[in-house]
Parts: sequence; structure tokens; C-alpha cells
Amino acid sequence: MGITISPVMMVFLVFMTGFAGFVDSAAGGGGLISLPAYLFAGLPPHYTYATNKFSAACGTTFATASFFKNGAMNVKVGILAAIGSFAGSALGAHIVLLLSDEVLKTTMFIILPIAAVIILWQRNLPDENRDDGTMNLKKAALALGIGLGIGLYDGLVGPGTGTFAIIAFSGLMKFDLRTANGNGKVLNLASNYASLFTYLMSGLVVFSIGIPCAISGIAGNLLGSHFALRKGAKFIRPMMLVVLVLLLGKLISDAVL
Repeated sequence: MGITISPVMMVFLVFMTGFAGFVDSAAGGGGLISLPAYLFAGLPPHYTYATNKFSAACGTTFATASFFKNGAMNVKVGILAAIGSFAGSALGAHIVLLLSDEVLKTTMFIILPIAAVIILWQRNLPDENRDDGTMNLKKAALALGIGLGIGLYDGLVGPGTGTFAIIAFSGLMKFDLRTANGNGKVLNLASNYASLFTYLMSGLVVFSIGIPCAISGIAGNLLGSHFALRKGAKFIRPMMLVVLVLLLGKLISDAVL
């Protein structure tokens, strides 16, 4: 299927995916910006999921490298979560391929209200790191479970994945927002590539659109991660509230349309 868009829509997508990368690297939720943008530009839902996953995976790679370079992650926890996330996301992406466009849209309409409630309920997250730095069987199982659950959500729906990861690592594993974000980047990176591999095998990625968007997404991720690393919770917390507003806006627009 040859898919093309107008130059104006291409410029629009490049701008929106760059902004999505900026938001995603700081607080997750970039898909709330990029997925509607791809759909607005005229891409069918399955091609939207695949091409968005390609551009998002490229940007998340660079954001993850920035957090790792600055020591803003627990590597052991991040790797365990990534293993679970890879498996969950691959499963979710395979399920997506079996669903119709109408079912995909309905699924997002059902899940996004739940996502909005969770983010709103967990808006008061700690600024200090309460993790003792040790690793035991309970923590390992929790990290794997967080990765599996969020990875499955990412493969099925996507928007808000990074935000849920920050909430889970901060609320359940007692990390500060900066470190929770770093752990979430590793998890999100694994889930992105697991889903992307599935979509690539199915030939759904539109590279003529995805590559320019990936470049702008990388730039946005690098800029956003810079601010998140430098300012920590003072920057991450407001950005999480931005994601909440985007979620609620998505819900309202879906209900109206």
C-alpha cells in the first residue's frame, strides 16, 4: 500500500513528533500527541501504530542513552523491567494485528479514561529516592511484573506508557522521579523495539514519513531529557500534568467525535 501525504502535512507531522519526543522524554505520554497527529495526517490506524512506533523507538533510544550517561537509573531494575516489557509489548503488538480499525479505536476509548484516572490519582509523587539500593527476589519479581504489564499496554494502545512507568517505579519501588524516569526509559525502549519488530515484519512502517519524524523525535527527546535531568522533579511533575491534560483532551475529543 503506497501511502503519501502532502508537504504541509509532512511539516505538521515533523513538528508534532518533535514536540511529542520532548514531552515523552520528560514525563512519558508522547503518543498522546503523535498518534492523533499521524491519524490527522491521513494514515490508517494500523500504519499509524507502526510508523509512530518507529519514530518513537528512535527518539527513546537517545533519551535512554542520556539518562544512562547521567546515572539516572537503576540498571538492574531497568534491565529486568525491560525483559518483561519486551515480552508484553510483543504480545500486545501481535494482538493489535488481529484487530480491526474499529476495534482499535474502541479499545483506546475504553482504556484512556482508566489511564487518566490513574495519572490523576497518583499526581503527588515523591521527590526523594526511598530505594535502599539492594536487589532481592521480591524487587526482581516486581520489576519484571511492571515491565510485563506496561509493555502489554504499550503494545496494545501506547499513549501514556512512560508516564505509567514513572508512576510504577516511583510509587511501588520508591524511586525518585528522575530515577523512575530513567528506569522507565529502559522499559519503554524494550517495548518499543518489540512492537516495532512485529510491525516491520508485517510491512506496516511507512519509512518515507517515519524517517523525517524519527529525526525530529530524536531532537525533541534529547532536549526534553536534558531538562528532565537538569531540573528533576521540578520539571518532570508539571510535564506529567501536561500529559494528564492531553489524556483528558483525547477523551473529550473521542466522545464528541
